[in-house]
Amino acid sequence: MKALSFKEIAGAVGSAAAFEGTVTGGVCTDSRKVKPGCLFIAIKGDRFDGHDFIGRAFAEGAAAVICERVTGEGAKEIIVKDTRRALLDLAAYYRRLFAIPVIGITGSVGKTTTKEMTAAVLSCRFKTLKNEGNLNNEIGLPTTVFNLDDSYEAAVIEMGMSGLGEISKLSRTARPTIGIITNIGVSHIEKLGSRENILRAKTEIFDGMDEDAPLVFNGDDDLLYNLKKRNHPVFYFGVYNKYCRFKAYEIEQDKNRTVFTLDYGSAEQRISLPVAGTHYIYNALAAFGAGFLLGIAPAEAAEALSAYKPSGMRQRVTGIGGITFIEDCYNSSPDSLSAALDVLRDTDAERRIAVLGDMLELGGITAAEHSRAGERAAESGVDILLTYGEKSKHTAASAAQAGVRTVLPFHDKEALAEQLLSLMKKGDAVLFKASRGMKLEEVIQKVYKELKADE
Repeated sequence: MKALSFKEIAGAVGSAAAFEGTVTGGVCTDSRKVKPGCLFIAIKGDRFDGHDFIGRAFAEGAAAVICERVTGEGAKEIIVKDTRRALLDLAAYYRRLFAIPVIGITGSVGKTTTKEMTAAVLSCRFKTLKNEGNLNNEIGLPTTVFNLDDSYEAAVIEMGMSGLGEISKLSRTARPTIGIITNIGVSHIEKLGSRENILRAKTEIFDGMDEDAPLVFNGDDDLLYNLKKRNHPVFYFGVYNKYCRFKAYEIEQDKNRTVFTLDYGSAEQRISLPVAGTHYIYNALAAFGAGFLLGIAPAEAAEALSAYKPSGMRQRVTGIGGITFIEDCYNSSPDSLSAALDVLRDTDAERRIAVLGDMLELGGITAAEHSRAGERAAESGVDILLTYGEKSKHTAASAAQAGVRTVLPFHDKEALAEQLLSLMKKGDAVLFKASRGMKLEEVIQKVYKELKADE
């Protein structure tokens, strides 16, 4: 991080504080991570109030603190009405110190994968900053922005949300020069009520962009195709819509790889991704499009995409004891579940087993979408379905009715894991898919532990 004077900081956050000095050790909202010379911002959270740790921050060497009241813990306190707002305002000021391309990414599904692929493509030419992990909210995004320094030549910023107004704040902070929207699904429909409201929330990404900044949209999405906003040039990507600027065809897939030809208007480029699933094609098309707009050579982009590796619990394929496991427990929604079932369907296996947990935040469509999940399992050729969670009882019931031979619902992870271990045999493929809050990885860990113990 560049050094900032206390006067700069006070001006950026609208404080009347006026004392000499400089922040040289970055910006921190966690008192446990305070470093000498840093600025500590006291955030009120659900469980902790950062104001209670101001004394600790000064003891650890904080140069100054932004807080909402005088605490008397240290002389250099910058007082504001709202420290969360101050964090965003200061990050927005800091972002404007860098004249670099910034790719802003949002959407219902695929944001993080698109971020990772886009960062990989841009890194062919630029030293590129990106959000780490899921730092895509009103705390994580500004924290990422403060990691910029003069060595960076580009940034890729993922933006998440749960309600209206949130992406607007993030966009006004990050000020993207190119905006990507991956799709408009039904994630967060419990709070927002409709896909149209989700579209409204996602298109708040425009709020921090110049009016002529380009947009990269999913042209296969019915709400995004032909969406017009101000004077932004729009570049569409897709698989089925022949009018997209970045189109994929001649698609070949196996359990470990997806290969396709990318038509980018003036020529074509063959792309090979080391992951299975049509949904990854969309992520790659968006990343390629952003790189193309910034002058990245198509062959270079293809090489970068060929080295992509899934992060976290996003569709990792593992083989143990002759059984193929597909781990996809980072999150779940109707769209991402459908994509995961397609991967299972296309995996070479003697039997296909799906372990499906609840999809959260679906509100009034919860029962219908879980029932539809059972039908999709049957359509995808699932031989054995194990479900976990109260909502997934609808999945189990509809799967049995749709013809899945063996359907077993569970409300206990230990029992689920034991049943799965007794059912599996060499040659099977097993998919684990659930919303993050279901913690289905606990079942995965038990299953792996038992299998490895038997080796």
